[in-house]
Amino acid sequence: MNAANPATDNASPAAPDAVSFGEAFRFWLWLGFISFGGPAGQIAIMHTELVERRRWISEKRFLHALNYCMLLPGPEAQQLATYIGWLMHRTWGGIVAGALFVLPSLFILVALSWIYMRFGDVPVVAGIFYGIKPAVTALVLHAAHRIGGRALKNGWMWGIAALAFVAIFALHVPFPAIIGAAALIGYVGARLAPAAFAPGGSHGDTQRGYGPALIDDDTPTPAHARFSRVHLARLVVAGLGIWLAAMGVLVAVFGLDGALTRMGWFFSKAALLTFGGAYAVLPYVYQGAVEQHHWLTAAQMIDGLALGETTPGPLIMVVAFVGFVGGWAGQVLGPEALFVGGALAATVVTFFTFLPSFVFILAGGPLVEATHGRLGFTAPLSAVTAAVVGVILNLALFFAYHVLWPQGFGGRFDVGSAAIAVAAIVALFRFKVGVMPLLGGCAVAGLAVTTLR
Repeated sequence: MNAANPATDNASPAAPDAVSFGEAFRFWLWLGFISFGGPAGQIAIMHTELVERRRWISEKRFLHALNYCMLLPGPEAQQLATYIGWLMHRTWGGIVAGALFVLPSLFILVALSWIYMRFGDVPVVAGIFYGIKPAVTALVLHAAHRIGGRALKNGWMWGIAALAFVAIFALHVPFPAIIGAAALIGYVGARLAPAAFAPGGSHGDTQRGYGPALIDDDTPTPAHARFSRVHLARLVVAGLGIWLAAMGVLVAVFGLDGALTRMGWFFSKAALLTFGGAYAVLPYVYQGAVEQHHWLTAAQMIDGLALGETTPGPLIMVVAFVGFVGGWAGQVLGPEALFVGGALAATVVTFFTFLPSFVFILAGGPLVEATHGRLGFTAPLSAVTAAVVGVILNLALFFAYHVLWPQGFGGRFDVGSAAIAVAAIVALFRFKVGVMPLLGGCAVAGLAVTTLR
């Protein structure tokens, strides 16, 4: 027994076998149905499955891709899945991985949105959402804590997060400007204090030994992932062509001022002008969808986020709820086809929200693959991640305001919502309760509070 142990301990695990497209397809489909927990939870699931358990990609390559995705506008978890699928199985691998990350959530959200619009005024349903809203506030706060725990590894990163919070909360600086400033700080900081901006610290110890990976640290970049100006130009032209064709159909059918056309245009801008993942994009979506276009109310927006938290897929899929409610309320296909109109609007919004993400990954991936270990590239990404923490904290306060003072500061303080929020925070931070049990418990609590009133 003792003689056998050293041999076992010293034996190096073999690299995993090549993964077929069919095997990868089944994995991405399975991931699309179990990817709960928002971007932090989804990234953790992918890290566990792809880096630790299956060893399809090494941790350093995984984190390098993640930092790039966090710099981009759009949902970083979905973009990360697209990136890894593309790296493994070329363009179609990326399209399949990214699409399957989204489609299950779209179908589920369309069904839940219909239930919400059809039965939302029923006291039982209203009570459930009364309890879920404070839970959403706690989840956003917890997301800031989780991401901050990885990103705020030293005083530089804490300072960037604090400046980002002050800029967006007190000075109302546009988020793209905050991201640009953070990237500039990272670029300059890499020269002044390179150790502080070195990659890895924001995600824990990158030297853990999970064994050799299929795409390892020293695995040569595959031919399809090497940079080519011609290939880049083709992808950009293809992406623009698809967008123009889709917009052309909407204009031809619904006109320039049609609700679906305006949704396509607005969410195209949202996809291009918002950075830092779902929690950072929501204030922009709120401003446009609620205050500018009046597709839904502020209360409905928070309810939509609650639904987004209860479904798999990226949290930014709340835009499908926004589209469904806007299409239903606006009767885009007439009063006799409310469900079909809402479902169509949800599909249109989802398409225009995610199209740029595919273009960014498929076109920019080769550039990222050429930058392994280059601090000049990774340092701005680390700084951007730190800035996002401050923005998410601002979003938590934004939701807390609407939940605790539903009529504004001049109205009453909602003691019931405050009690549920405090309980949710304790459950998340102290007892590490999962998202689904938390939402279930808060829904029951909300139902109890509204019943006893």
